[in-house]
Amino acid sequence: MSSLTTISENKAFGGVQGVYSHASAETKTDMTFAVFVPGREDGVKLPVLWYLSGLTCTHANVMDKGEYRRLASELGLIIVCPDTSPRGEGVPDDEAYDMGQGAGFYVNATEEPWAANFRMRSYIEQELPALIAQQFPADMERQGIFGHSMGGHGALTIGLRNPDRFKSVSAFAPIVSSLNCPWGHKALGGYLGTDQSTWRDYDACALIEDGARVANILVDQGTADQFLEEQLKPDLLVAACERAAIPLTLNMREGYDHSYFTISTFMDDHLRWHAERL
Repeated sequence: MSSLTTISENKAFGGVQGVYSHASAETKTDMTFAVFVPGREDGVKLPVLWYLSGLTCTHANVMDKGEYRRLASELGLIIVCPDTSPRGEGVPDDEAYDMGQGAGFYVNATEEPWAANFRMRSYIEQELPALIAQQFPADMERQGIFGHSMGGHGALTIGLRNPDRFKSVSAFAPIVSSLNCPWGHKALGGYLGTDQSTWRDYDACALIEDGARVANILVDQGTADQFLEEQLKPDLLVAACERAAIPLTLNMREGYDHSYFTISTFMDDHLRWHAERL
């Protein structure tokens, strides 16, 4: 287990908002992440809610703009906010915003030049949880996961692949089907190659079609989201959940866009939804 370096810790709403880094064996880079730990009595372990960010983001976007600390403190939820990709000198990148650093898509890449570093699936599913369990007062028997856009794709697919670990799954404006959008075709084609059968583990609708199940899903989607029709396509998730009898709550939010103004507006709804299940 790698050692943890504290970058910053600030008191907020009776708890501590920290930013930390460690040397990752999976990505072969230093990885930075944020953790909010509410105030608690000594020895008490708290449920863990993972938030996965979208394209171009780091841990800092939701930490600075998500407005989660007040209610997370009241509900007693640890909030973990990882980065979206490996970063640093020698890490492959792309000139476009939707590939490379800042755009890890929560996959284990198999194609060059990405395969050595872009192992965000294993990082999020295995390495970082082990570090959280070791270093923080986390009850790892009570975990939930949510995210935004590319991070919503990550939350849905990771939750569907690990239903025994994650007791609750939700998303803001998620990419619901990587097989059916330009972002997915570019990223998964680049990271995994042209055989689309290997993409199905990273497509929420395909996972459901292939038998993956969770108890229920919550999604908030803005009607003024500029990516709604071409990239996000929530109707595909509605159809997949209906066929699989998975209860899905899809809130179409009139006039809301793809930004953190939307996420912060409905953050409390998601925190309460997860808290009820954790």
